[in-house]
Amino acid sequence: MTRKIAKRSSEVTKARILEAATQGFSEKGYDGARVDEIASAANINKTTMYHYFGSKENLFTAVLENVYKTIRERQSDLELRSMDPVTGMRKLVEFTARIWAEIPQFNRLLDSENLHEAKHVRNSPRIREMYDPLMDTMGELLERGQKSGQFRHDVDLIDLYISISALSAHYFSRRHTLEAIFQQSLMDNDRLQQRIDHCADMICGYLAHKPEE
Repeated sequence: MTRKIAKRSSEVTKARILEAATQGFSEKGYDGARVDEIASAANINKTTMYHYFGSKENLFTAVLENVYKTIRERQSDLELRSMDPVTGMRKLVEFTARIWAEIPQFNRLLDSENLHEAKHVRNSPRIREMYDPLMDTMGELLERGQKSGQFRHDVDLIDLYISISALSAHYFSRRHTLEAIFQQSLMDNDRLQQRIDHCADMICGYLAHKPEE
């Protein structure tokens, strides 16, 4: 019983550190965030934080892994493999777009990680492994759509994923400048849904287009 209580307490402490670190790194980037400020926000001391994560680099990697894990767990609830290929692709596009809105820290963390040339992602087998089920699901939807004649055959799966992500990621990461330029709110529910539908139409339109040999 004592061990169970200690384990539970440890899990709560780690979760509290990850929450504070996610906020700190997303607001100030990897370079700007300070370990002592993260520890203070988590209501612990730096010694405790280093006990659980060892270093600032390890903590940032753990934050990335935790965010990716949250996203992949949500995606697993979509049951895309049971859907018609076109419906499944549209749902995947919508899910991807809404992740940027629901987890705004993700885009900012990625900005920071790319400034460091993805060194934390490169050193995390867990993150790479988390993409395997997603790519398998996309590959299955694509294959079923090709067999049914709904999708073209000359599709690179990685290009397809990048396009799905990019069509919505730019909308959120640059929304402030876009709103200032075009003088309209891009985050109103109707406007956001319009963009999501636009992204889905573009992806499914590309998949449906069968160029001449």
